[in-house]
Amino acid sequence: MQPVRLLPMRFSILLGLVFLSAVVHAERIKDIAAIQGVRANQLVGYGLVVGLPGTGDQTTQTQFTVQSLRTTLAQLGVLIPEGVNPQLQNVAAVLVHAELPPFAKAGQTIDVTVSSVGNANSLRGGSLLMTPLKGADGQVYALAQGNLVVGGFGVEGADGSSVTVNIPSSGRIPNGAIVEREVTSPFASSPTITLNLHQPDFTTATNLAEAINEFFGPQTAFAMDGSSVSVRGPLDVNQKVAFVAELENLQVEHGVSAAKVIINSRTGTVVIGSEVRVDEAAVAHGSLTVTIDQDLFVSQPAPFSDGETVVVPDSSVFVEEEENRMFLFEPGVSLDELVRAVNQVGASPSDLVAILEALQQVGALRARLIII
Repeated sequence: MQPVRLLPMRFSILLGLVFLSAVVHAERIKDIAAIQGVRANQLVGYGLVVGLPGTGDQTTQTQFTVQSLRTTLAQLGVLIPEGVNPQLQNVAAVLVHAELPPFAKAGQTIDVTVSSVGNANSLRGGSLLMTPLKGADGQVYALAQGNLVVGGFGVEGADGSSVTVNIPSSGRIPNGAIVEREVTSPFASSPTITLNLHQPDFTTATNLAEAINEFFGPQTAFAMDGSSVSVRGPLDVNQKVAFVAELENLQVEHGVSAAKVIINSRTGTVVIGSEVRVDEAAVAHGSLTVTIDQDLFVSQPAPFSDGETVVVPDSSVFVEEEENRMFLFEPGVSLDELVRAVNQVGASPSDLVAILEALQQVGALRARLIII
């Protein structure tokens, strides 16, 4: 029998480096913040895809497809007699969703995504019939229709074997929906402009307000909290657009993020922030290898006895522990020193995770340990 070895799990590791002098990078306001009220809206609708080469819904199992087809034909003046159940395999029931961008005007076009909700094998070669797209308020904001672009395909043999590439049950229609209703934006009517940071940070919010006041004049902006900055802008819409165009291109120094250690429990990835510090601590960590050998032998009874021949397992367990040196962390150890110390004793990324957890328990890790 082959020995069963319980070895330490290997992880991938991603480490940020610490430089001797902290480098602060300035970023544009448009890259770190968004204007409140200037946002996209989600649209969704239910429709039918027709013209499929026999890869549509099996109508014997998806009755809602037949019901939808009856309703659509009735609106066009075609009535299907009651009791007649059309067996059509070139029709598929689909959900259509799209994103309505801010300031979208009636008559403009947007892209839509079409996904099967039945048991259609593929939407390749199909056309979407006119489908109303509704917002969260139940109002119709766009109408979608057109030929699908499907990146996947599937092939099935007579013996039941099949090969599928990508996802053939979903596709897109570029510029497939026409906007019919505009979403009112408070941008033009609001006397102030509120900037919301993508990542809330008090330092960044303060730097943002100071940069705006330095460029446009005192009392132009003030930080409301760690996430929002209020800016007084011109009331005239034309001037406000030009004002925002200058505003969003201002350079702002981003605040240094908090010290964090992120461990992905599913992929084993470890990310250590540059601000992580370690207080004085001594660490000894060794690798443990457990080997289990199991053999089977036959127990044969003596001749002319009443015993039975049986198979008896024989197991042996060996434990081996590698000798690793103890290393000492001085107060205020930085990230690069921490990684160097761990590498010197030959610890693997999984060992690093165990060391970080132990350092947090003892109170020597000056960072938040977050497991996702």
